[in-house]
Amino acid sequence: MALEVNQSNFETEVLKSTQPVVVDFWAPWCGPCRSMAPVIEELANDYQGKAKIAKLNVDENQALAGQFGVMSIPTLIFFKDGKAVDQIVGFTPKNKLSQKLDELL
Repeated sequence: MALEVNQSNFETEVLKSTQPVVVDFWAPWCGPCRSMAPVIEELANDYQGKAKIAKLNVDENQALAGQFGVMSIPTLIFFKDGKAVDQIVGFTPKNKLSQKLDELL
């Protein structure tokens, strides 16, 4: 299952993670975000133990969304060694996300 991240655990779970992390910036009212949800859950299962797949609700964490320049959602940001190394905006098929993740592993 995807990890829920927010202002209080973002640094620990994402920035200090020893594994690559994908953070899905989403909101409950966003249609494309809801379409992405099952893809995010599949990735979380596929990469369990190898990478972290996390979800961040932008409505509840506007400061973090602003900090990473998230203008539209869904936005997926790929982190490695505490740094944002890649970003995809909009609905993205699972195979494309897997390919990006594999490059970070």
